[in-house]
Amino acid sequence: MTAPLTPPPPPHDDSPHQAWPAPPAGAPAGDGGGYEQDGPGMKTEVREAAVITVAVALGGVLLGLLWWWLAPHVPLVGDQSGKSWVVYLKDTEGEQAAGADGTFTLLGLGFGLVSAVAVFLWRRRGGVPLVVALGLGGLLGSLLAWRLGIWLGPGSDVIAHAKAVGKGVTFPAPLKLGAKGALLAWPLGAALVHLGLTALFGPRDPEAPYPHG
Repeated sequence: MTAPLTPPPPPHDDSPHQAWPAPPAGAPAGDGGGYEQDGPGMKTEVREAAVITVAVALGGVLLGLLWWWLAPHVPLVGDQSGKSWVVYLKDTEGEQAAGADGTFTLLGLGFGLVSAVAVFLWRRRGGVPLVVALGLGGLLGSLLAWRLGIWLGPGSDVIAHAKAVGKGVTFPAPLKLGAKGALLAWPLGAALVHLGLTALFGPRDPEAPYPHG
């Protein structure tokens, strides 16, 4: 017997491991069908967010100096009875304490507005990392300003201060923040302003073209 001269037809391969068609010209190679990887973009956003957090937090030094300079001082008076000293408010109906809280709140809102506008003009886009960086940096800056203002202001030992200035002499009370909610004025203001700027002037996603017919 002789072997047939015609070779057998190749088997029909129905396996799913068939070769995909080549991507169109101009498509990035190795992108899995045209999808971009999010890794490098997210790393860049996180890096930028860290820089923004540090820069905004350092602005708390200027906020603390302005608060110490602009906040109204609460006048105190010392009196001596025997060997003991008593310190009391000179003006019991004064609103200097509330003025210190209000000054810090207004300054925090102003710093929030400036920091949000600066970040938006720098990046011209939104994103969760940028908003988180503004909020965290504003909170850290408020805490830094609060402690710096207290440190720069009069000492907390009012009895020693009264003894130093003498009986019946008016002296300023230690600078303090009665309403701790004022610490949130900067971070909340910055986040809201940045979100508003992004919604109004941020880049828009391109709309998908309508099919013909």
